Amino acid sequence: MRLLKTGLLLLLVLVALDGCAAAKIDRNSALEQAQYAYSAAIRWGDFEGAWNLIDPAYRKAHPMTELEFERYKQVQISAYHDIGAQVGPTTAMREVQIGVINRNTLVEREARYTERWRYDEKAKVWWLESGLPDLWDAQ
Repeated sequence: MRLLKTGLLLLLVLVALDGCAAAKIDRNSALEQAQYAYSAAIRWGDFEGAWNLIDPAYRKAHPMTELEFERYKQVQISAYHDIGAQVGPTTAMREVQIGVINRNTLVEREARYTERWRYDEKAKVWWLESGLPDLWDAQ
């Protein structure tokens, strides 16, 4: 009888661990999809589309004006490279290097940007908390 109880307890623990692993895989997959969608929007110059992946609380606190979106139209993105990442259960950080071409002067330069992501348990979605990249830093 004791062996049966131990076996059932072990089985319950294994099922619980399997469920946690599946949730972690689903969460990581959702992060990869969100990061891919965001980086694709940036690479294609769809900054308004990328804005939709920004945390709603950040968007409310830092609303973008039409003029600010127009400023992004003055640049062409030539590269978007993942330099490194750290992923936790509900937060993630990714360092990226972005190639930026000024459409008026055709001068290319690079900008570094740190993405900070947060997992929303209720919505089951990852939100970018760091806003759109500042492509004019130190200019």
